[in-house]
Amino acid sequence: MIFDSHMHTRFSADSTMTAADALAKAESLNFGVVFTEHFDYGVEVDGKPFTFDPAEYMKEYKTLRGANVRLGVEVGLRKSARVANEDFIAQAAFDMVIGSIHLVDDLDIYYPDFYIGKDKATAYRKYFQQMAQEASVADYDVLGHIDYICRAAPYEDPEIDYATFVTEIDEVLRIIIERGKVLELNTRRFDKSRAVEELVPVYKRYRDLGGRFVTIGSDAHRVAAVGNHFEHALKFVDELDLTPVTFCQRRLEKC
Repeated sequence: MIFDSHMHTRFSADSTMTAADALAKAESLNFGVVFTEHFDYGVEVDGKPFTFDPAEYMKEYKTLRGANVRLGVEVGLRKSARVANEDFIAQAAFDMVIGSIHLVDDLDIYYPDFYIGKDKATAYRKYFQQMAQEASVADYDVLGHIDYICRAAPYEDPEIDYATFVTEIDEVLRIIIERGKVLELNTRRFDKSRAVEELVPVYKRYRDLGGRFVTIGSDAHRVAAVGNHFEHALKFVDELDLTPVTFCQRRLEKC
């Protein structure tokens, strides 16, 4: 079974989607799901902290958990959050931990302040350098949305451009592979053909360096986004000879 291995329900500060609605949509697509609620230490959205109670999460969703439903977490990777992340992950028996870069130099890269005084090359190199630094030491199973910075970067051409950042990206990919971690293919931007085109050389290089597995995730925060663009994503991984996987009790499972 194919799993949508990245989505957020009401336990995430930026989502109001219910588990029941998410599951109904996934079942209509014949997909399994991994809920991956947000934990970003010290971060707030509209005055709400980007955290949740792991015990309450596990208690409320325990009857849903099973062969087709997994309970995970997405943690924000940065140096100032390392201890907090480790403490949070230890509080519950998560099935999967996504590690993602949302802040660089403790500035949220979704907002303009991070980009002030930086050209694209400077901003993106900082992003990938922090990604490599944290990917080398953090506790995670899956490195989330490598192209996250493209979502809000204010440049005329926000796409990654592998050739420009080959040194930094290759370092990230080598670390993932050497540590036995998995790279996510996030479908959030698969409605943009150019975005997909620019991901091809990144994932091809991942395969060439020895990467074999990817999780596929919609990053859904609302019902309509669950399973979005998976047909395209499955074709993408098949053409690059990559294998879709998910996790159960933090152990890799082929889909």
